[in-house]
Amino acid sequence: MDEQDRVSAFLDEHNLHAPPAHRVLDLVSETGELAKDVNVATDYGENPGEATVQEDELGDALFCLLALADELDIDATGALDTALSKYDDRIEETDDAGSKD
Repeated sequence: MDEQDRVSAFLDEHNLHAPPAHRVLDLVSETGELAKDVNVATDYGENPGEATVQEDELGDALFCLLALADELDIDATGALDTALSKYDDRIEETDDAGSKD
């Protein structure tokens, strides 16, 4: 069972389904907690080499992202494959993975 299937089963088992808009808000909240970890660990950017995040906070953000994919009926592995292909194309064309937007 892959990670998205595990999250989907957990949502089903505990009746935790929610609208996608709520899942996005949860995701933003959890990534904010990751940013807070980095801010504190780096003394608010003074020591960028000291950046760390707590494993459970990273897990919370991953859970929220996979729950969002589940609620939208999007295969997370397929979405990742699409993104990696897009980045490969950009690197091949411009030597940079960024979108330039």
